[in-house]
Amino acid sequence: MIPDDLDDVLPRKKKAGSRVVKAIHGVREIEPDPPFELGMAAHLAGRLGREQLHEAYAQHAAGATAIDDIMRRVCLRTLVRSMGSGATVRRHVTVIHPETFEIGDGVFFGEQSIIQGRLDGCFVIGKGVWIGPQSYFDARDLVLEEYVGWGSGAKVLGSEHTGDPLDVPFIRTDLKIAPVRICAWADIGVNSVVLPGVTVGRGAIVGAGAVVTRDVPDFAIVAGVPARVIRWRKKQGFEGIQAGRRSSRKFGRSD
Repeated sequence: MIPDDLDDVLPRKKKAGSRVVKAIHGVREIEPDPPFELGMAAHLAGRLGREQLHEAYAQHAAGATAIDDIMRRVCLRTLVRSMGSGATVRRHVTVIHPETFEIGDGVFFGEQSIIQGRLDGCFVIGKGVWIGPQSYFDARDLVLEEYVGWGSGAKVLGSEHTGDPLDVPFIRTDLKIAPVRICAWADIGVNSVVLPGVTVGRGAIVGAGAVVTRDVPDFAIVAGVPARVIRWRKKQGFEGIQAGRRSSRKFGRSD
């Protein structure tokens, strides 16, 4: 027979209390890259062709040593359009058409991230951006402004098929390319998806697993499929909150 009140029989386990600790990535000092790294990158770029530079990057992509960490950063610098100091490039990061990338200071690339650049595209990554493991970027026309947090497994799409005409397979129809902008200080939740043409506002938060189909106002918190405003960040001095509230009707706030 099962007792009516299990609390009288089973020992109670105390729940671990939440705690607040200091951030690491967002507050760390960004040191200039050492001269030997810059010199090595310049030397490789002057001696090797692009195919060979890609091969050099691939040789160190899976390595777990300190030398591999350095060489991934050095090789990436030779491949991109521009790159600041203090980047961290974890293992198995895949870069396609990196010549279209502009990387700011202190950017973190998480393990197994995939950045699908395009020949005619542009991907701008601002200072202090943190990209979690297993993220995917369709970087046709994409900007991540400074100190954006990109949760593990989150994805962004920069294009979609038109679906016209109907008498050909869907994947053979034309592509519609639309810019995506993630404004400064925004945070994109784990396993969320941002669709083409979307702007996520300054300081906004996208909940885990959300599918963002429309613009997100500044300092809004959105969640769900499709994502809707569920509340606002409460903080004195934030600009744009009132304007964001007025625009929430268009976005479809669920109160």
